[in-house]
Amino acid sequence: MRTRRLGDSDLNVSAVGIGTWVLGGDHWGNIKENESISAIHKAIDSGINLIDTAPAYGIGRAEEIVGKAIKGRREKVVISTKCGVHRSGKSFSFVLKPDEIRKELEDSLRRLNVDVIDLYQCHWPDPDTPIEDTMGEMLRIQKEGKIRYIGVSNFGTELLEKARALAPLVSTQPQYSLLDRKIEQDVLPYCRNHNMGVLAYGSLGSGILTGKYTSPPKFDSGDARSFFYPFYKEPTFSKVMELVGEMKKIADSHGKLLAHVAINWVAQQVGITSALVGIRTVDQAITNADTMSWELTLDDFYGIESAYKRIFGETLSASADGFGAN
Repeated sequence: MRTRRLGDSDLNVSAVGIGTWVLGGDHWGNIKENESISAIHKAIDSGINLIDTAPAYGIGRAEEIVGKAIKGRREKVVISTKCGVHRSGKSFSFVLKPDEIRKELEDSLRRLNVDVIDLYQCHWPDPDTPIEDTMGEMLRIQKEGKIRYIGVSNFGTELLEKARALAPLVSTQPQYSLLDRKIEQDVLPYCRNHNMGVLAYGSLGSGILTGKYTSPPKFDSGDARSFFYPFYKEPTFSKVMELVGEMKKIADSHGKLLAHVAINWVAQQVGITSALVGIRTVDQAITNADTMSWELTLDDFYGIESAYKRIFGETLSASADGFGAN
């Protein structure tokens, strides 16, 4: 598994990381704890060392599962978690007040059963708390040795600039996949220019880029695929299926899985440090780890870009221009 330096930190993280929203068990259907732990163990044994989680995933359940999975393996992993997203029933609120950050940190340390968190991230912007207050508390807990590095998630460039002026941010975590390319316009170039790490979530477009769907599925209202990802409704779904068909040709030409193409496309973009991908099973852990055993070619990138523009009629930024990240 290839590793990359995370921004200006001394953390070397795997080019594919583990995303754990699914392990919360509240927005992706039921999960089996023992199966999840086995999947994480397999991923670690296969060279994946980055595990990203958050208190909002199952109101702490994902962190608890991660904590059990890394017992006896702490030295082999880089743990990133977050603060600032609060759950109340089906609703979310974003709170980055200093006292709330402090409470969430202590809860995360307990659930993960660790003394220090490698990367601590503001999960979502809080419009009601001055960024000076938020970053001030992040610096305090860093000075206390409870976190090693500070990162953010879902911040736009304006807020990134303000936060960077107050604290040494090493990374940001945005959504990025072939189906959501907004960060190519500003966030990704900004991070390239300022040597910030980028941990991309949603690399498989919530699973739709694996080719597992042939018709629009029906999800419960609480399923993240029904409210967070817009890919399953027409006319978008049919366009996605057309793109998946073109991607499958590339996968077949290499004798690889469709998921490999989608993850590789993200992981090989210049500026992307790691592509975060969820896992439920040992087989999925193996699939994710095997992704980095090969690379898309420049012709593959041009072929995907050509198909993307033809199908979606968008020219966000030519991915082939960003080809070659290692």
